Amino acid sequence: MPSQVLRCPACFLAFGFGSGLSPWGPGTMGTLVAIPMFLLAAPLPVPYYLGATALLFAAGVWLCGRCEKKLGVSDHSGMVWDEFVGFFITMTATQPTLLNIALGFIFFRLFDILKPWPITWFDRKVHGGFGVMFDDVIAGLYAWCVLQGLFALGIVSING
Repeated sequence: MPSQVLRCPACFLAFGFGSGLSPWGPGTMGTLVAIPMFLLAAPLPVPYYLGATALLFAAGVWLCGRCEKKLGVSDHSGMVWDEFVGFFITMTATQPTLLNIALGFIFFRLFDILKPWPITWFDRKVHGGFGVMFDDVIAGLYAWCVLQGLFALGIVSING
C-alpha cells in the first residue's frame, strides 16, 4: 500500500505528505506535520486564517474521497488530512507559542481519539470524503473550546 499512496498525488496529500504511513499513531504523526503548516498560517488575520482552513477542509473532502476510491478502503486510518484541518480549527485565533501549540495538540488528539458524542455518531454515520473530514472538525471545535476556556479563565495566558 505505501507505494500506491506515494504514487497517487491525492493519496499522498490525504496521507499527510506520507506521515499517515507511520505504523505508530498515524493520526498523531499527521497532527505533528500540521504544526509547521499552522505556523505558516498563524500570522494571517483571523478571517484569512478561517478562509484557508475552509479551503483545506474542501480540499480534504475531495482528496480523502478520491483516495478512498483509489485504495478501496473507507476512512483509512492513514488518511490524516483531516488532522490538519482539526488542528487548524483548534488553533484558530491562538498565538503560536510552544505552550499553546502543545496544549492544542494534546486537546485535539484527545478529542480525536476519544470521540465523545456527537463525534462518534458522525464517524459511524457519515461516509465518503466529507465523513472522513467532519468528525475531526468537531474534535477541533471541542479542543478549541477547551483551549479558549483556559485562556478566558486565566489558567493559561493566550500569549503562552
